[in-house]
Amino acid sequence: VQAIIAANPGIDPNNVQIGQVICIPQAAPTPPCPNGFLYTIRPGDTLFLLSQRFNVSVQAIIAANPGIDPNNLQIGQVICIPRRCIVYCY
Repeated sequence: VQAIIAANPGIDPNNVQIGQVICIPQAAPTPPCPNGFLYTIRPGDTLFLLSQRFNVSVQAIIAANPGIDPNNLQIGQVICIPRRCIVYCY
């Protein structure tokens, strides 16, 4: 909603009229995720719960998603879940 308000300066967001033309900004591009998979945030998700579900650390999820606010995940937000790195010793 804030992005729509910002894209339409001079329009009262509390008084939009039928037929009024407004600008709808494009969605942010999907983040690249070369070493993992994309996950869409659902209600109740936290980075801690996701780290447990996918067996990766919270720090690894944060590192794979520069700019993410771990305290303000949005439902529908797409993030990268890195694959767990497995090291084999011979």
